[in-house]
Amino acid sequence: MDSFELFVVVFGVCIGSFSNVLIYRLPRNQSVIFPASHCTSCDTPLKFYHNVPIFSWIFLGGKCAFCNLKISPIYPFIEIFSGILMLLAYIFSPQNSEILGLISSILLGICFIMLLTLSVIDIFYKAVPNVLLNVSVALSLAYGVILNLLNNEPFYHNALAGIAFALAFWLLRFVVSFFMKKEAMGSADIFIAGIIGAVLGYKLGLFAVYLGAVLTLPVYAVVAKRGYELPFVPFLSSGLVATYIFKQQAINFIGFLYE
Repeated sequence: MDSFELFVVVFGVCIGSFSNVLIYRLPRNQSVIFPASHCTSCDTPLKFYHNVPIFSWIFLGGKCAFCNLKISPIYPFIEIFSGILMLLAYIFSPQNSEILGLISSILLGICFIMLLTLSVIDIFYKAVPNVLLNVSVALSLAYGVILNLLNNEPFYHNALAGIAFALAFWLLRFVVSFFMKKEAMGSADIFIAGIIGAVLGYKLGLFAVYLGAVLTLPVYAVVAKRGYELPFVPFLSSGLVATYIFKQQAINFIGFLYE
């Protein structure tokens, strides 16, 4: 790992640290700015050195410095995973040596981290904040436009793919809900489908959706009997990230589409 890749990881970790704030506060309708960071158990404001991503949790032994109650390991997990996602977005970008390519990979990395944030919120709360969905859509559209420009394609190509995917999911949701006589899928899934199209385009986007569905099946088989409502955002997001990373393998797998 070179020095710039290390910077990319650290930047991702810092974004992940802020994502922890979003995960905790947005579902509770709290401001993400005020009050300052504090212990969620005793409400004591944290010192600046208690907010160093990953290391503060390690040095504190996973406990609050004031009330000594346990701090969830999900905090450092989100930070570490965010750093990894940012690095993956960078190293798998074919044009990261160009300034526009670098900008696009950073935008995509932040988008990946927002999808991680949405996934965690969806798992715990079964609903996701619209503001995060809108930010993620904006990031994906910006990435898609830059990618199209770098590839000498019409700048709107991936944006149209995003719209097509979102409309397809909206139609699917409408039809399934009509026949089931109850709401099927969440509205957030429509946004995530649009993000997939905007990032990957039509063909790889279809593969990502298919992969997300495949990842869902074994988990659904386990939780369905327990009456647990399975969130789809984490699986669609995983399909997107995995397809981006293994892009060439996915292209080879569906090679007949490129003939």
